[in-house]
Amino acid sequence: MLFITTRLPKVNTEPKLNPNFEFDLTNNASSRGFFCCRRNKKGKYEEVGSAALLSEIKASQYRQVLLYIHGFSNLPEDVFQNVEEFQALCNKQKAKEVLVIPLIWPCDTDLGIVKDYWDDQKAADQSAFAFARVMQAFMKWRSDAEMNPEADPCLKRINILAHSMGNRVLRETLANWYKYDQPAGLPLLFRNTFLVAADILNESLHKGQAGELISHCSRNVVVYFASDDLALRASKVSNLKNGEASRRLGHSGPEDMDKTPKNVYAIDCDDVNTLYDPPKGHSYFRAKNKKGDPGVVFIHIFNSIVSGRVFPNDEHRKSSILSLAK
Repeated sequence: MLFITTRLPKVNTEPKLNPNFEFDLTNNASSRGFFCCRRNKKGKYEEVGSAALLSEIKASQYRQVLLYIHGFSNLPEDVFQNVEEFQALCNKQKAKEVLVIPLIWPCDTDLGIVKDYWDDQKAADQSAFAFARVMQAFMKWRSDAEMNPEADPCLKRINILAHSMGNRVLRETLANWYKYDQPAGLPLLFRNTFLVAADILNESLHKGQAGELISHCSRNVVVYFASDDLALRASKVSNLKNGEASRRLGHSGPEDMDKTPKNVYAIDCDDVNTLYDPPKGHSYFRAKNKKGDPGVVFIHIFNSIVSGRVFPNDEHRKSSILSLAK
């Protein structure tokens, strides 16, 4: 499995590639740069470098790429396990369609959810500087090929999925990318951007707000939310410390759809979230049971990736409720 991380290794061999990349799990400070790696098996990783990673993506038989940004309090092997499940679901749905590549940022290992939460918010913000460089690398890779047709351009579509606090990572990443690399405006890099159980303010996607840039670089922005997501209830209470009394985007969807850009869609997952992820109802976008059967949220995500449309049968529709199939 290919992956990109801002988590520092125990031994940093820069500028040489590290053949025995080992995460320093005691350090939740983000690297100033990023590491492009491969997971060969559990606990065994090697750094391959950005050129090799991009070349391997291009050479793969998969038609599309899905970048995955995980939520808070997830250590690397937790992320890999979740991605393996998601990749298996994609392969079962349609072979060689979607290649999932995780972006791993340095969550903390402290005991106690509140301490983890605040440390992880800081790590999320710090990681945004390095992940902005990742976005610029993907854009340069695409634009260089487009400018030189003889270079055998890569035509794979790129999608991105952010879960929980990973939405904060995405929001801040795009803000840094815009500020330091693309001041004239962000390019349309992503076919679909999926914001699942987003742990950011529910006004974030409104025009003029911090998350508006997400819609600028995406064809579609799809928000999946559930009002009984227990993890986001705890998040709202925690954020009162910083004077953020507003509900989270993953709790209610956008505060006012009329204030969001036209390419933002809202999907209510109240009917399935706690069934798929009891009792928290927070990670409801993968399999619906231990047998690995796809849930309705995953199916909607996958169909959107394949078609490039959120509601293929109704181009004017902006919201929906996902329920169990009868």
